[in-house]
Amino acid sequence: MEAKIIKVGNSKGIIIPAKFLKLIGLEEKVAIEIEDDKMIITAAKSKPREGWEEMLAEDVAKYGQPERLMPDFFEEENNTDWEW
Repeated sequence: MEAKIIKVGNSKGIIIPAKFLKLIGLEEKVAIEIEDDKMIITAAKSKPREGWEEMLAEDVAKYGQPERLMPDFFEEENNTDWEW
Protein backbone atom coordinates (compact mmCIF):
# COMPACT_ATOMS: atom_id res chain seq x y z
CA MET A 1 0.00 0.00 0.00
CA GLU A 2 1.18 3.51 -0.72
CA ALA A 3 0.20 6.60 1.24
CA LYS A 4 0.58 10.26 0.36
CA ILE A 5 2.65 12.47 2.67
CA ILE A 6 0.57 15.49 3.72
CA LYS A 7 1.40 18.75 5.48
CA VAL A 8 0.29 18.93 9.13
CA GLY A 9 1.24 22.34 10.56
CA ASN A 10 5.04 22.60 10.42
CA SER A 11 5.36 18.81 10.09
CA LYS A 12 4.34 16.11 7.64
CA GLY A 13 2.14 13.09 8.16
CA ILE A 14 0.45 10.11 6.59
CA ILE A 15 -3.01 8.65 7.05
CA ILE A 16 -2.91 5.10 8.44
CA PRO A 17 -6.08 3.13 7.72
CA ALA A 18 -8.10 2.26 10.86
CA LYS A 19 -8.06 -1.45 10.04
CA PHE A 20 -4.23 -1.40 10.02
CA LEU A 21 -4.20 0.24 13.45
CA LYS A 22 -6.70 -2.26 14.81
CA LEU A 23 -4.84 -5.19 13.24
CA ILE A 24 -1.63 -4.44 15.14
CA GLY A 25 -3.20 -2.92 18.26
CA LEU A 26 -2.09 0.70 17.96
CA GLU A 27 -4.18 3.12 19.95
CA GLU A 28 -3.25 6.63 21.11
CA LYS A 29 0.55 6.60 21.37
CA VAL A 30 3.23 5.06 19.21
CA ALA A 31 7.00 4.70 19.33
CA ILE A 32 8.84 5.65 16.15
CA GLU A 33 12.36 4.41 15.39
CA ILE A 34 14.62 4.72 12.38
CA GLU A 35 16.57 1.59 11.47
CA ASP A 36 18.71 1.65 8.33
CA ASP A 37 16.38 3.27 5.80
CA LYS A 38 13.16 2.17 7.50
CA MET A 39 10.75 3.93 9.86
CA ILE A 40 9.40 1.48 12.41
CA ILE A 41 6.16 2.36 14.21
CA THR A 42 5.18 0.25 17.22
CA ALA A 43 2.78 0.59 20.14
CA ALA A 44 4.25 2.83 22.84
CA LYS A 45 5.08 1.09 26.09
CA SER A 46 2.92 2.16 28.98
CA LYS A 47 6.00 2.10 31.22
CA PRO A 48 8.78 4.01 29.43
CA ARG A 49 11.63 2.40 31.41
CA GLU A 50 10.25 -1.11 31.13
CA GLY A 51 13.04 -3.57 30.33
CA TRP A 52 15.92 -1.26 31.30
CA GLU A 53 17.01 -3.47 34.19
CA GLU A 54 17.25 -6.52 31.93
CA MET A 55 19.15 -4.57 29.24
CA LEU A 56 21.64 -3.29 31.85
CA ALA A 57 22.15 -6.83 33.21
CA GLU A 58 22.87 -8.07 29.66
CA ASP A 59 25.38 -5.26 29.09
CA VAL A 60 27.12 -5.91 32.43
CA ALA A 61 27.35 -9.61 31.55
CA LYS A 62 28.77 -8.79 28.13
CA TYR A 63 31.03 -5.81 28.89
CA GLY A 64 31.60 -5.91 32.65
CA GLN A 65 30.51 -3.46 35.33
CA PRO A 66 30.05 0.03 33.84
CA GLU A 67 32.04 2.87 35.35
CA ARG A 68 30.05 5.53 37.10
CA LEU A 69 28.87 8.02 34.47
CA MET A 70 28.51 10.86 36.94
CA PRO A 71 30.56 11.34 40.07
CA ASP A 72 28.80 11.11 43.39
CA PHE A 73 28.72 14.74 44.45
CA PHE A 74 27.99 13.88 48.06
CA GLU A 75 30.88 11.44 48.65
CA GLU A 76 33.20 14.09 50.07
CA GLU A 77 30.62 16.10 51.98
CA ASN A 78 30.33 15.97 55.71
CA ASN A 79 26.65 15.21 56.29
CA THR A 80 26.80 14.97 60.08
CA ASP A 81 24.75 18.14 60.59
CA TRP A 82 21.93 16.97 58.32
CA GLU A 83 18.65 15.79 59.78
CA TRP A 84 17.42 12.51 58.30
